[in-house]
Amino acid sequence: MAGKKDYYETLGVQRKATPEDIKKSYRTLAMKHHPDRNPGDKKADHRFKELNEAYDVLKDEQKRAAYDRFGHAAFEHGSPGVNPGAAGAAHGFPHGFANIFDNLNEMFGDIMGAERARGPGGGGLRGADLSYNMEIPLEDAHRGRKSTIRVATSVGCEPCRGTGAANAAAPVACDTCGGRGRVRSQSGFFTIERTCPACQGAGQVVRDPCKTCGGAGRVQREKTLNVSIPSGVEDGTRIRLAGEGEAGMRGGPAGDLYIFLSIASHAIFQRDGANVYCRVPIPMALAALGGTIEVPTIDGARARVAVPAGASSGQQFRLKGKGMSVLRSGARGDMFVQAFVETPQNLTARQKELLEEFAREGNAERMSPQSASFLGKVKELWNDLKD
Repeated sequence: MAGKKDYYETLGVQRKATPEDIKKSYRTLAMKHHPDRNPGDKKADHRFKELNEAYDVLKDEQKRAAYDRFGHAAFEHGSPGVNPGAAGAAHGFPHGFANIFDNLNEMFGDIMGAERARGPGGGGLRGADLSYNMEIPLEDAHRGRKSTIRVATSVGCEPCRGTGAANAAAPVACDTCGGRGRVRSQSGFFTIERTCPACQGAGQVVRDPCKTCGGAGRVQREKTLNVSIPSGVEDGTRIRLAGEGEAGMRGGPAGDLYIFLSIASHAIFQRDGANVYCRVPIPMALAALGGTIEVPTIDGARARVAVPAGASSGQQFRLKGKGMSVLRSGARGDMFVQAFVETPQNLTARQKELLEEFAREGNAERMSPQSASFLGKVKELWNDLKD
């Protein structure tokens, strides 16, 4: 067997490759050089046969051990009990295919098996899931609420009791698929399985359809539902109402309804997780002299905040436990009052006179230390530029 290409080299793997690496490489190369993808290409056909011969040996632990020890000589004259082409010949393929049928069956077996597992075992089809977008105010997100919504959906047909058949007669097995819900077709040595077009995968058909629903077992209706929104929900929270989606086909189970919540923007509060922020204007005189202000809270109450003398814009005051409710918890976040000092406007002549007198009497560095500091830095910058 001199001149035969090394099996590991054929599959493009190292001699220490794991079975998973060998299988992955075979799948990639087999798909690339498959005759159906390369019609009339003799080189691709030859390469495809080489790949299958190499994979048939290296996928088997005993065959691989014999090959690692004796090389291609291990399979001369059928020793050690190995015949790479026997299985392919048993399926009516030439000896040179070297178990192509078995290898491809292994490669696609998991996929086809998964499709069969998803196929119905007879009976009606499950209804589709539905979604409903709902916007609520921030106060409702804090305290929770019960709400009523109306959803356009499909419900079970009453005259046929959801069976889809006149007089509620039981459906019968589909003649096309024999009740399996799936049909097979042959393409070369591939077997393709797909949903039955006659029964749409249900495996059953209705001989005498209900006149109300046309055999579907369901009709379109608008349904009223009660929704309980827990306190502490956040923007994007999803609420699932099991069995409130579309009714199933011909008595199948109903789907689910998913309600997606969005929180409307608020005129006063801004939310950040469990905390809320409130920006409050403070008169200049109160900020300078100190005092007390009253602010609203998210639960509709009022809270008093002590403002120290000399307060400046941007200063925050924390109200512990006055923020949002926390979902599935009795805890609450905090509320932060952000002050901004409001400059007086529309002054009277006397007020202007008093402010001018205030400015003349004041010590800039003592009364406005930040302004004085900034001006000092500006002067230093200008002096540096002059030098």
